[in-house]
Amino acid sequence: MQNIVPVKWALARLYESDLVIVDCRFQLGQPDAGRKAYEESHIPGALYLDLEKDLSAPIDVHGGRHPLPDAAELAARFGKVGISNESRVVAYDDQGGAMASRLWWLLQYLGHKNVFVLDGGFSAWQKVGCPVSAEQKVLIPASFIASVQHNMLIEVDEVRESLGKEGVVLIDSREAPRYRGEVEPIDPVAGHIPGARNLFWAEGRHADGTWKNGDEQRERFSGLSSDDEIIVYCGSGVTATPNVLALQEAGFTRVKLYAGSWSDWITWQDNPIAVGDEEEPKKA
Repeated sequence: MQNIVPVKWALARLYESDLVIVDCRFQLGQPDAGRKAYEESHIPGALYLDLEKDLSAPIDVHGGRHPLPDAAELAARFGKVGISNESRVVAYDDQGGAMASRLWWLLQYLGHKNVFVLDGGFSAWQKVGCPVSAEQKVLIPASFIASVQHNMLIEVDEVRESLGKEGVVLIDSREAPRYRGEVEPIDPVAGHIPGARNLFWAEGRHADGTWKNGDEQRERFSGLSSDDEIIVYCGSGVTATPNVLALQEAGFTRVKLYAGSWSDWITWQDNPIAVGDEEEPKKA
């Protein structure tokens, strides 16, 4: 199934009535920067959805820094901005696809399969001289009915029970120093979930910011079996989603997101914590 579309694909369909383009630009620590960038310049006809205001629930004791929104509330929000069950949605950002992948995952989670991430994001769009606009789209509400795909998600207690189980693989999507617990610039506790393998999400892209193809992703995930149940997490459930997308591109189907991720894991007092590197499992 196609998840990533090139700039030429989006440009050719820019003014088709069922296409909804969503600008997802967002910078951690600068919550207004994404919207300001959108207001200055964006793909013509694009609407803006904010990671924290639109694509996350309010922070609570548990659930992590970007809690998963309530499915019914999220469906209503999508409908309010004009995304219907019949829409073709193209999401983009300028953060390597991480924020766009969050929207891609959320729509898939609500049963909407016709959603894509723009390859290379807004910078790729600008690089080849495609049109941009500061005009904001008039939002016409639509009907969006959710069909929640519960098999895409895993909760903290299930993650806890899966530790050390044969055939279950945990993937930590953060940079290696954070995974090893050497630094932790965001969360109050450093380290990783015991047994997790470190596969930094950004390594799913080429140096120019475009996504690696299915064969390249399969090489990146070498050592994983199609029979494995794969659990993916990061710091707060956002940058894990590009790894979920990459795994899907590589042909893996038994993939679940731990949405609360590390920032949720550490709020449960009895959860074990590991630091340093994990011993790589031997390949058959």
